[in-house]
Amino acid sequence: MMAFGGPVAQIAMIRRELVDEERWIPSDRFNKLLAVMQVLPGPEAHELCVHLGIRAKGRLGGLLAGLGFMLPGLVLMLALAWAYTRLPIQGTLLGAAFLGIQAAVIAVIVRAVHRIGEHILFDPWLWAAAIAAAAASLAGVSFWIVLPAAGAAYALGSTGRYALAAVVVALAVGLAALTWAGSPGGAEIMTGTKEPAPAIAALFWAGLKGGLLTFGGAYTAIPFIRNDTVGRGWMTDAQFLDGLGLSGILPAPLVIFATFVGWISGGLAGALAMTAGMFLPAFAFSLLLYDRLEAVVEHKRLQLFLAGVAAGVVGLIVVTVVDLARTTGARTPNLIVSALIFAVSLAIMYRWKSKLATPVVLAIGAAIGAIALS
Repeated sequence: MMAFGGPVAQIAMIRRELVDEERWIPSDRFNKLLAVMQVLPGPEAHELCVHLGIRAKGRLGGLLAGLGFMLPGLVLMLALAWAYTRLPIQGTLLGAAFLGIQAAVIAVIVRAVHRIGEHILFDPWLWAAAIAAAAASLAGVSFWIVLPAAGAAYALGSTGRYALAAVVVALAVGLAALTWAGSPGGAEIMTGTKEPAPAIAALFWAGLKGGLLTFGGAYTAIPFIRNDTVGRGWMTDAQFLDGLGLSGILPAPLVIFATFVGWISGGLAGALAMTAGMFLPAFAFSLLLYDRLEAVVEHKRLQLFLAGVAAGVVGLIVVTVVDLARTTGARTPNLIVSALIFAVSLAIMYRWKSKLATPVVLAIGAAIGAIALS
């Protein structure tokens, strides 16, 4: 219930309560465990809760710890999603507030991408993988081609096997030329077309893809969730940004925005299905592989592959945030006001390190929007 401030604040809270106060685990072992969770996909804070719950009370303890961490945010987001679909928004003061929130959300994501990039892009080859992934995304290449190629090429190239890395890149280019499928990056998302209401299984699968590809932070799930929902006409970019904004004010893992997306796309059943898919990997890695997780840190080739994949994800999310910014700019009745909200929000996100920075920025965006965009 007090998990405000995103993963950094949440991990600090877990460390304070379970390492410093309760002494469930020594500090050095906690640091090693955190390194493992940062390599794996999924929200690190939630995975830490599951793993430490298993350490204390077995797998049932891990399940309960994970549920305890996510359920408050789930319940609150369900309530907000329900209210969102029943309150008048278009053309109202509330709608203007959400326009302000959307501009602030773009700033929050830009700051998050910068932070993620600082953590992930630590050598020139990873920068190259991120740039190549962004370019491929702009060209409409599927992330199912981009991300494995980025991982394999980096794993091979960083160990001196440049010829094999070049072969991987050539194969990816050839496959892209053959398939030329849509990617989650931007231009291929056709927000004007609407497909039939999604099946529950489709929403679960969309959440599962997001959960399996969340490297480096919850915001890296954005391209994949957006591709499956906005890209299929199940919701609009404006609704998607509103969901991201609402997730930023809740005491919950930031990936709880999947609950909102599922609600808009498929009601209560859709919200629960997408949430289950999003959080399943975070539960599964610890519950099924508890005794072997730390071996991941010692597996050099796997680490290199995952590092390349993570770099590719950074490239995809950069393209996505640019596309979301274009959509927001096209919808606002006053581009100057929206740009001002973005600039003020971005400055606050960079200068203020408090765990309350995101909720405060979103509140400021809502207030300015309600006053100046109505």
